[in-house]
Amino acid sequence: MKSRRQAKILELIREHEINTQEGLISKLRENGFEVTQATVSRDIKELKLQKTLTADGKYRYVAAAKTPSSLTESFASLFSASVLSVDYAGNMIVIKTVSGMAQGACAAMDAVELSGVLGTIAGDDTIFVVAKNEGAAVSVASRLKKLI
Repeated sequence: MKSRRQAKILELIREHEINTQEGLISKLRENGFEVTQATVSRDIKELKLQKTLTADGKYRYVAAAKTPSSLTESFASLFSASVLSVDYAGNMIVIKTVSGMAQGACAAMDAVELSGVLGTIAGDDTIFVVAKNEGAAVSVASRLKKLI
């Protein structure tokens, strides 16, 4: 039971921007896990979860080895220096960059694992992003626009 619950916690923090223990408890309960605050607190400690600053200036839980805060800061710096525009249509986002910078900016974006993004592809000066749905595209595009 504990290993299933902890695996679900890792899945939830990957898929959702969860920033409090209460939020994590709520998501776990939605998924059929009856947990207490003390149990979730122990799980957070055992999984070595950390809170990190997201691209839009909020905090969220992440697995420590996956996304150190320096990676998020590096992404924000690279993104703001290389991106010219961000726009979306439906569930697709198109990011225009300075010539030659799309692949680096895209790799940095992939490394921070933005929630709502299914995948990316980069050319020389354009990044194509597929979001889970139109709502996710609006949210991701809005967060990215704040960085430029």
